[in-house]
Amino acid sequence: MFTSSETPIIGTILLVALGILGWGFYRARPFGRLGILAWLQSVVLMAPWLLFFGLFAAGIYINIVGILFLVVASAGLYIFLGRQLRAAGQDAILRQRATQRLATDSSPQAENNPQPVIGLQVEVLPIPEEDLSAIKGIFGIDTFFATETIAYQEGAIFKGNLRGEPEEVFNRLTASLKERLGDRYRLFLVENTDGKPVVIVLPSSNEPRPTTLPQKAFAGILAIATIGTSFETAGLLLNFDLFANPARLTEALPISAGILTVLVAHEIGHWLLARRHQVRLSWPFFLPAVQIGSFGAITRFESLIPNRKVLFDISLAGPAVGGIVSLLMLIVGLLLSHPGSLFQLPNQFFQGSILVGSLARVVLGSALQSPLVNVHPLVVIGWLGLVITALNLMPAGQLDGGRIVQAIYGRKTAGRATFATLILLGLVALGNSLALYWAIVIIFLQRNLERPSLNEISEPDDARAALGLLALFLMITILLPLTPALAGRLGIGS
Repeated sequence: MFTSSETPIIGTILLVALGILGWGFYRARPFGRLGILAWLQSVVLMAPWLLFFGLFAAGIYINIVGILFLVVASAGLYIFLGRQLRAAGQDAILRQRATQRLATDSSPQAENNPQPVIGLQVEVLPIPEEDLSAIKGIFGIDTFFATETIAYQEGAIFKGNLRGEPEEVFNRLTASLKERLGDRYRLFLVENTDGKPVVIVLPSSNEPRPTTLPQKAFAGILAIATIGTSFETAGLLLNFDLFANPARLTEALPISAGILTVLVAHEIGHWLLARRHQVRLSWPFFLPAVQIGSFGAITRFESLIPNRKVLFDISLAGPAVGGIVSLLMLIVGLLLSHPGSLFQLPNQFFQGSILVGSLARVVLGSALQSPLVNVHPLVVIGWLGLVITALNLMPAGQLDGGRIVQAIYGRKTAGRATFATLILLGLVALGNSLALYWAIVIIFLQRNLERPSLNEISEPDDARAALGLLALFLMITILLPLTPALAGRLGIGS
C-alpha cells in the first residue's frame, strides 16, 4: 500500500506526534486531575490535524465531509473538557480561598490591621504621591494583595497575589480606580516575566493615537492603488494587460468588482465587531498586489482592547465575513459552470488547494478529468478571495491569524507561531514569489505582536478556541495543494 519512500516519513510523523503527547502527559501528571484534563484538551486540539495530515502523508484522502466532521467533533470534545476543567479548577480555587481565609483570620495581625500593607521600593515614581495613594487604596485582601511597587514608564507596576477570578478582580479594580481618579489612568492585569499576575497602572495619555490626516490621505492612496491592481489582476485573468489596454476597462470590471467585494466584506466584519465592543479602528491600509489584486489591509486599534475575548472577536470577524463571501462565490460559480463558460482552466489548476479541489470534485465530478475545465468567473473570484483570507489567517504578528493565536494561547505562543510562520514562508518562497512578497510584508509591517489587552489574564472561552481551531484548519486546507497522486485518486486530472 505504501512505497518504501513514504514509510519512513509516516513513521517519523507518528513518532514525533506520540513523543509530543507523551511528554505532555508526563508534564501533566503532577497536577492531578486538572493537569490530565488540560492535557486531554491539547490531545483533542491536535487529533484532527494529526489524523488528517498523517493520512494525507500516507496517501489516504479524507473528503470535505470527513474534514468537517473531524473539526466539529474535536470542537465538541474540547468544549466538554473545558467545562470539566473549569469545574475542577473552581473547586481548587474555593479550597485555596478557604485555607487562606482561615490563615488570615487566625493571625494576630489580622485582628489589628485587616488592610494589606503595600511595600514601596525606594525610588522616585512618575505618578504624583496623591494619585499613588489613591491607586494603592483600590487593592484589597479579596482582590489583589499588593506587596511591591515599581516605577514603570509613566506609571507603576504593582506586584502581589491575585485573590480571585481574574475577570472579576479586574472589573472591581478598574471600577474602583475610575471612581477615585476618573479616566486619568488605565489599569492592566497582565502576567509578569515569571508568569505571575501583576497590575500595571499607566496614564490614559499613553493610549493609541487616532489616525492623523496625512495617514488618512495615505490610506486613500493605497485604496486607489488597490482598485488599480484589482483591475489589472482581472485583466491578466482575461489574458490582457489593462495598463496597456485601458479601453478594455469594462471587460475587467465584473472580476475586479468581485475582488473588491471580498476586501470590503472583510473590513466590514472587523468594523461591525469593533463597534459592538466599542473599540475604535483605524482606516484600513490596503496592500495592493498585482498577482491577486490585494493582500488585504492593515488595520490598527485606536483604543485599548478590554480583554482577549474582544481581541479574538474582532480579529476573527474579518476573515469570517470575507471567507464566507468568497466561499459562497466559489460554490455558486461551480454550480453555474458549464461547457462554454468564460474561463477554461487546466485541470492541474484544481490541485492547488485541498479545499477548492475537494469542492470542485463534488460539484463538477468527472469534468475535472478533461484537460481544460470550463468554469464560471465566480469560481476564480471566490478562489482569489479564499487565498486573500487564508493569507491573513496565517498565525504571524498582527495578521488576523496572529491576533487569533495571541487571544487564545497568549503572547508567548503567538511569538513562537510568528517565528515558525516566517521560517515556513521563507522555505516556500524559494519556489513561490507570492510567498516571498507576503513574508516581506509581514517582516516590515506586521511582525510585532498586538499590544496587551487591559485584562490579559482571562482567556477566551472554549467555543472561541474551537472557532479559532476551525479557522486555522481551513487556512491550511486552502493554501495546501493536493499531491499528484491524491489528485489522481480524486479524479482531478487525466
